[in-house]
Amino acid sequence: MFSSNRILALNVGANKIVLSEFAVRNGRVPELLNYGMANLEPVAEGATSENGARIAEAVRGIMKASGIRRAPMMIALSGQIVFPRFVKLPAVASDKLLQMVQYEVEQNVPFPLDEIVWNYQFIGDASSGEQNVMIVAAKIEHVRDITDHVIAAGCEPEIIDVAPMAIYNALRFNHAEMDGCAIVLDIGARSTNLIFVEDGRIYSRCIPVAGNAITLELSKSLQITFDEAEKLKRERGFVSMGGVHVSEDETMEHVSRVIRNVLTRLHAEISRSVNFYRSQQGGSAPIRMILTGGTSLLPHLDLFFREKLQMEVEYLNPFVNVAVSGRINREQLGIDAFMLSETVGMALRRSLACPIEVNLMPPELEKRKTLQKRFPFFGLAVAGVLMSLGIWTLYEHRMAELYAGQNEQVQTRLQKMQRQQKKLDVALKSREEVQKKADVLRDLMQERFVWLKRLDAVRKSLSEGMWLTELAAIKHAGGALEGIRFVGRGWTDKLRLIEEKARANGSSATAVELLRESLKEKSVFGDTPDVRIVGTREIEAYLTEFTIEIRPGTAVLPKGGSK
Repeated sequence: MFSSNRILALNVGANKIVLSEFAVRNGRVPELLNYGMANLEPVAEGATSENGARIAEAVRGIMKASGIRRAPMMIALSGQIVFPRFVKLPAVASDKLLQMVQYEVEQNVPFPLDEIVWNYQFIGDASSGEQNVMIVAAKIEHVRDITDHVIAAGCEPEIIDVAPMAIYNALRFNHAEMDGCAIVLDIGARSTNLIFVEDGRIYSRCIPVAGNAITLELSKSLQITFDEAEKLKRERGFVSMGGVHVSEDETMEHVSRVIRNVLTRLHAEISRSVNFYRSQQGGSAPIRMILTGGTSLLPHLDLFFREKLQMEVEYLNPFVNVAVSGRINREQLGIDAFMLSETVGMALRRSLACPIEVNLMPPELEKRKTLQKRFPFFGLAVAGVLMSLGIWTLYEHRMAELYAGQNEQVQTRLQKMQRQQKKLDVALKSREEVQKKADVLRDLMQERFVWLKRLDAVRKSLSEGMWLTELAAIKHAGGALEGIRFVGRGWTDKLRLIEEKARANGSSATAVELLRESLKEKSVFGDTPDVRIVGTREIEAYLTEFTIEIRPGTAVLPKGGSK
């Protein structure tokens, strides 16, 4: 349990950090007491130590300027540095399920286990015969960089949350009555978090198209510096409404068109994610979009997505059911509310049970927290030890007398046990040899299981009107399995229907190219599979044949499998 009735919630973004102070009590709604924000100067890619130092400096600056006092701190990591994975597992016993979760972590996270900190949560129940599992992971060096500097700033980390999951908790608490499928679009500086919310389900994806992409395009097209382009975007930027001229200022018109072009790219990624969510996650078509994040306040942004997606678009208000102190300027809070969703979601975790509760706390900090909780008991332990020493002195003499008689008996039993130990050592050595053989067989079965899943993924990716006619293995010169080659056919008219639908969504890809892209997205083929269209030909006027080769990435192969 936490010892403080106040907590600090820190949301670490790419270009900005937000620090909020909440009053919290178990079972009660948290109350926002104070908050502050600070911009972060950009640093070079990979400069983690410099990144942590600027965060610590910014935290100290916010606390000093806003009068926020030290308290236990909850931290939300940017979705850009977190690896979320959503997998389906068979409904089995809990101990086996946990083993399968760890196996999925090893297969889906592109780093060794000793380099990451990860957590998971079961989503929904297993009544359908499958258990949905959400896995989140981050490189431990990135997490430590933040926590070490937060501690240096005088604050104690309590929970390391993930920004998209904190937003999800805030949305669920403030809009519990919301039905149907909704998309939460959190548009930040370097990335956009896309969160699907449907009943008790969640699916998220990080899209690398956000506010900085707009600034870069403006900088290139107007031949100005990045800082000048950022200022121009903030002060004069808005979303062009597609062919409609709303200003006689040529610069503003140019800026608005650049913004619309970048948002069109974002829209394409959103449409692709919606299709993946519906086809691979079994989700429903979204009926509304909820906007949040710093870039979401661009003028006409909601109108742009309403026009493109043909759905209701609104902004997320994280304070519908969350209390706000009377000392806070309500007018300013109305402007800043869109930046506080993550901190509200973290504060809810301190007071109430939340739908998603993950924690990416580094192991050494977990041990430190456990040790701190035990400090009050150390004094009692010392007193108990001193008392025990006094009692020990009283009966020590008696024990010495008993020892001489018992020592002989113990020596006899010890010799007997040593003989048994030698027999046990022989048995253990035999067991190790058998275990090695079993491990080889297990690795072989795991490899076959992965290839069965891959073949099933190929089958499920075929659109209506397509079927397989040939399937062959691709092997290295040494005979090791490298990939698969399959030949398929499709009715020409069915393939044209698929391509017409793609063109309606802004894509010029053929049906076979769409199949290739679908296969690339299958997690069972790894993060960077080599999927190639070897050839296509028209057998008859009504029949088309195509050949595709797939070479999976090594990240999804089980230990001991073919490389």
